[in-house]
Amino acid sequence: MGMLSHRHTAMSMAMLLLLLVVRLSVAAADLDSQRAALLALRSSVGGRTRFWNATNQTPCNWAGVQCDQDHVVELHLPGVALSGQLPNGIFGNLTHLRTLSLRFNALTGSLPSDLASCVNLRNLYLQRNLLSGEIPQFLFSLPDLVRLNMGYNNFSGPISTSFNNFTRLKTLFLENNKLSGSIPELNRLSLDQFNVSNNLLNGSVPVKLQTFSQDSFLGNSLCGRPFSLCSGTDSPSSSPFPIPDGNGTKNNNNHNNKLSGGAIAGIVIGSVVFLLLVVFLLIFLCRNKSSKKTSAVNVATVKHPESEVPHEKSISDMENGNGYSSAAAAAAAAAVAVNKVEANGNGNGGVGGVKKLVFFGNAARAFDLEDLLRASAEVLGKGTFGTAYKAVLESGPVVAVKRLKDVTITEKEFREKIEAVGAIDHQSLVPLRAYYFSRDEKLLVYDYMSMGSLSALLHGNKGAGRTPLNWEMRSGIALGAARGIDYLHSQGPNVSHGNIKSSNILLTKSYEARVSDFGLAQLVGPSSTPNRVAGYRAPEVTDPRRVSQKADVYSFGVLLLELLTGKAPTHALLNEEGVDLPRWVQSVVREEWTSEVFDLELLRYQNVEEEMVQLLQLAVDCAAPYPDKRPSMSDVVRNIEELRHSSLKEDQDQIQHDNNDLEL
Repeated sequence: MGMLSHRHTAMSMAMLLLLLVVRLSVAAADLDSQRAALLALRSSVGGRTRFWNATNQTPCNWAGVQCDQDHVVELHLPGVALSGQLPNGIFGNLTHLRTLSLRFNALTGSLPSDLASCVNLRNLYLQRNLLSGEIPQFLFSLPDLVRLNMGYNNFSGPISTSFNNFTRLKTLFLENNKLSGSIPELNRLSLDQFNVSNNLLNGSVPVKLQTFSQDSFLGNSLCGRPFSLCSGTDSPSSSPFPIPDGNGTKNNNNHNNKLSGGAIAGIVIGSVVFLLLVVFLLIFLCRNKSSKKTSAVNVATVKHPESEVPHEKSISDMENGNGYSSAAAAAAAAAVAVNKVEANGNGNGGVGGVKKLVFFGNAARAFDLEDLLRASAEVLGKGTFGTAYKAVLESGPVVAVKRLKDVTITEKEFREKIEAVGAIDHQSLVPLRAYYFSRDEKLLVYDYMSMGSLSALLHGNKGAGRTPLNWEMRSGIALGAARGIDYLHSQGPNVSHGNIKSSNILLTKSYEARVSDFGLAQLVGPSSTPNRVAGYRAPEVTDPRRVSQKADVYSFGVLLLELLTGKAPTHALLNEEGVDLPRWVQSVVREEWTSEVFDLELLRYQNVEEEMVQLLQLAVDCAAPYPDKRPSMSDVVRNIEELRHSSLKEDQDQIQHDNNDLEL
């Protein structure tokens, strides 16, 4: 019996060993097939998948690839310059995929049919490519999909009723395509996020989808909630302008709805006469005003010293230097500002008698208050501390004038604080040239920066003719801004900026950064400050008028993230309202490949990816939740200088390498 038992045990162990060997060999073969599939993908669509080390036997260590028990379960390749069409024969070997992210690339054509083999797929991100054709039917054989994003492509055709197959689907984004027809009833779905805006859809919004906002349906020809009711569904009494007929009943006859020709002619003639009367009246008033004034501002508006500033809405709610849509509103606002100054400056208004511009330093006085009052004025923007104007002086210089609001301190305190600001001089700061103080008006005169603000450049017009911000420009802007803030901090342990944001980083014609609005937080009352740095303010700051240097570092970290991602810090990122920029970047870096966070304009510069990642890490360090974890601004400057030096050296080495190739 002992012999038999021993022999039985030996045979069992041999069988287990054999099974283990077979399983390992099968797993190795399976991993080899997945590795081959990924390499085939690399050769088909290129991009930065070339960084994959083909000599490495396991693809699980490749960037963007995640494995579970020797199976590729996640493939994240967002924003890595993939181009061309996805071939068949790849996804059939990646059947364990649970997440596939190919967003922000340049993929074209239709989806490969073997994608249907990925039956475990839960998250499919295809947005912002150039994919086309109808949404393929085989896609609906993936029953476990939870998130599907196919927005910003060229998909066409109808939205299939087969979407009801996705009973677990929570997110469906199909916006900015060429989908046509009506939206089908999706009664089997329980969606949390839905968007079909900017397509060619028509008809009524299905009842189950009417809980979503208008933003989910804009850019189509749709009716029904959340829009107006569809024709034919209104009750007879719901007509906005019912016309009773002779029997007292409502008659919608088209003939009765039209005005006669005589009535139309009467309206036109009356309108013309009224317009002429208004024009003559304005001319009379203007001549009457000009005869009473010896000096005036050259703006296209009637000036009245007692006029109030136009309503904020007619000016702007933007805090960058984009300019204004209404030239008349801009001129009116400028006229009001300078006329109040003129009224106070020609008499004994305010403290100290006759008022005048006070200049800083020993620079030549190229203009005086009268020159400033005669300058043509243009509103640049409404900022935290007041409205800024561009003033073109008759003698030639162009300056920026900031009209402060909510100044609550005395004239003596104002002069002491503003003279300390005027004494600060650094090439990375916008210099304060002069100031004016009266009881009703406080003006600051700065050098005019013709390229506007970083905020306008990042988030403004991105159409044809716009100069893209490349890596060299962005890293240079980051360095210039850092140097300016570091210089402020060097003036003393209690000296800080307090209002660091992209609209306060102004640019020269050569895209050099100049930090503005420093030292102004001490001048205004608390009503101006609570929301002035939304998205930039450090979590420990409770009083925006008292900001530490470490809080400045946090704001600068957010500014760096804005430079790298192209996203405003107050944007509702990834459709998750309330998520701030630092947390979003950290979550993407943790869950996705790091290049997902970078602005598309930066992704074309592949030779500086390492420097971009280094600057991203520096930004995350600056925006650390705890002040003690943040670097000093001098450390920030040194780090940016080092990575820019590294980037420049690599560029020079690449140029030398290319020249050697040409010689060969």
